[in-house]
Amino acid sequence: EVQLVESGGGLVQSGGSLRLSCAASGFPFSNYHMTWVRQAPGKGLEWVSTISGGSVTGYADSVKGRFTASRDNAKNMVWLQMNSLKPEDTAVYFCVKGGRSYSNTYDLRGQGTQVTVSS
Repeated sequence: EVQLVESGGGLVQSGGSLRLSCAASGFPFSNYHMTWVRQAPGKGLEWVSTISGGSVTGYADSVKGRFTASRDNAKNMVWLQMNSLKPEDTAVYFCVKGGRSYSNTYDLRGQGTQVTVSS
């Protein structure tokens, strides 16, 4: 069974940083892209970043240059380093097995981690 456990969220002031973690299990981790998505209050899911098994990354324009995804295939872990945070980054962040969905449909297996950025 696929399990994804996100952690590392919190309350931070605008301009601050957070590092989100995602522990994965139940599938051959290194074979899969891993994706971060977020959901702001009252809004739908938004793609944030995808990292391939070989650590090739892609980012939404809204976070490019501020967020960095990384992974350790030996530890089945993926991280999202978030710098220069803005109030509009406030959302629940989820990690997802697989790549970006252009239909914005994701199989959310974890509980997510709340990120709140105060102005």
